[in-house]
Amino acid sequence: MAKETLLHDDQDFHHGQGLPGPTLPGGDLPMGDPEVINTLNTLLEATRDGDYGFTTAAGYTDSSHLKTRLDRRASECREAGQELQALIVRLGGAAAEGGSTAGALHRGWVSVRGTLSHYSDEAMLEECERGEDAEMAAYIKALTSNLPPGVRSVVERQAQVVRRNQGEVQAMRDSLHTNRR
Repeated sequence: MAKETLLHDDQDFHHGQGLPGPTLPGGDLPMGDPEVINTLNTLLEATRDGDYGFTTAAGYTDSSHLKTRLDRRASECREAGQELQALIVRLGGAAAEGGSTAGALHRGWVSVRGTLSHYSDEAMLEECERGEDAEMAAYIKALTSNLPPGVRSVVERQAQVVRRNQGEVQAMRDSLHTNRR
């Protein structure tokens, strides 16, 4: 994922710790706004769920090509989460730990479904698609909230990546389905 929106400025130090902090184009950020921080933490959990979900599915596939593509999606989710985490800290908030409860339950279901389907690539992709739908819902909800312009641009850019991932996962699943006919 491109990092053009989130830049590091050696002159910008946060919390007096001498650590470079991310700065956003468009000026000042509202420090400590609990609604914005909560929204970003919800997205952070969703990106971690995506990372964990794609990694889990990649571990169950036999196709090296599919494994590579799922690992790439997991990496993109991880990068988005790191960007959100840095932004939360920059805003004066504390970043959430781990993923969501719903994501953990979904990963448990993926394991059960995998066992029942003998860990078929198609079943794993269907579950990845379900996970991406949940992540996209989190981004859509975030974009309906009142976000400052610099934060909104990060969320919009990340939502575009999630939308692209949705399409790619669906295309991979459809391709497997078509090849089985």
